[in-house]
Amino acid sequence: MENGFFHHALTIREDICTGCSLCMRACPTEALRISDGKARLIEDRCVDCGECFRRCPVNAIIIEQDDFSRIFDYKHRVALVPAVLHGQFRHEVSMAEISTVLKSMGFTWVYEVEHGAEILKPAIEDIMNVRTLPRPLISTYCPAVVRLIQVKFPALIKNLATLKAPLEMAAFYCRRVLRDRGAHNAEIGVFYVTPCASKIAAVKSPVGEESTPITGVINMDFIYNRINRTLRNKGELPRSEDHEYTVDPDTLIWSLTNGEASCVDGRTLAIDGINNVTEFLEQLENEEITGVDYLELRACDEGCAGGVLLSSNRFLVAERLRNKARNLQPQDNTSATKDIPDISAYHGYLLNKVRITDEIKTRSMYRLSGDRDEAMRMMKRSRRLMCWLPGIDCGLCGAPSCQSLAEDIVRHRGDISSCVFIRETNMEKELMDRDRSAGIMKRIWGDNNFTKNCNKKGAENESN
Repeated sequence: MENGFFHHALTIREDICTGCSLCMRACPTEALRISDGKARLIEDRCVDCGECFRRCPVNAIIIEQDDFSRIFDYKHRVALVPAVLHGQFRHEVSMAEISTVLKSMGFTWVYEVEHGAEILKPAIEDIMNVRTLPRPLISTYCPAVVRLIQVKFPALIKNLATLKAPLEMAAFYCRRVLRDRGAHNAEIGVFYVTPCASKIAAVKSPVGEESTPITGVINMDFIYNRINRTLRNKGELPRSEDHEYTVDPDTLIWSLTNGEASCVDGRTLAIDGINNVTEFLEQLENEEITGVDYLELRACDEGCAGGVLLSSNRFLVAERLRNKARNLQPQDNTSATKDIPDISAYHGYLLNKVRITDEIKTRSMYRLSGDRDEAMRMMKRSRRLMCWLPGIDCGLCGAPSCQSLAEDIVRHRGDISSCVFIRETNMEKELMDRDRSAGIMKRIWGDNNFTKNCNKKGAENESN
């Protein structure tokens, strides 16, 4: 679903936004600008990493989810649950209890996403054996990283391992099992409990695919709070016969930093944190890093344990899951319900679906125009503008850097007079008066911000 459409899960509420610019400075792809005192999103640059969501001090950035009542549109309601949901609870809370609460909320089947990694292991091994593929191969597990490469490092798209995520493998499995048991596809709703915004975007507009087996997404903070409230009164819960976990120890921690890389042969590296990933990819693109076979890249610190929709400390979540994995015995890997076949029974069927079938296309933030000659002219103009701009990236123009302002100008999204240093120079040369300069600042930062300051100073003067 890449025909020019890219869904974004992040929404800026203008009625709350104060235009503080913290989100603009945090964005790794410079996808935010300040205009009229509000943050504005440049959609073709956004990778839905959620860094702006983390930094916003007034909660003006929200992450959408599907209406929970949608699950009742389906007779068979599957909750795909990642292990990091369980990792947020204290040790005495079992997966069986979490599963029971989810079923009391309306789901008919609760299935662990990490089962899908069992299909990924041999698929990664197969693709690693193809010596004609470039090295290092880059995991496609994290949608924010895939989009980051599309936007900022298009030359590395060829390095992406064209494999679907465990989430999709688990969804294909659940649908196939239910169909084999007599359910019609239209009766099956598969809902993913997501720890981050990028996975919402990946479900709504999958990269390299026309469709997805996942019906909808529900934010993890919403589910966590519902489970927490219910667990306070355990007496109301029916008894559950579900097992604690039905995955192997190594796949239980697949979503954590080094969880995937530790299962891949060869020289592998695991990098987490969007800024660390960006820095590493810059060095890789410049051929400063060689000899690596496989890269596990995660946009969040500690992998999915650091997802923006988790309510608990990421280090505690990672510690709990690793402790559970150490205490989990491989022989405990049995089906949660005796009458449902294990995912290994569908190994051949799922391996046929594991590859991303369509080309992963670039949507480079550096491409100034679709016309090559025009793009070259715009690039030259941008470089000339950089000779005039101060290069200190103060952000007072409403853009995160001088380079981004220059690109905005050649794209007709900005004006050189937005730069405070250019305006000061023009005022010294009497090419601009202070009223016009003040008007430009108000256009960027909003008239209300200036009015507030004036009123505050006026009140202070009166009190004196």
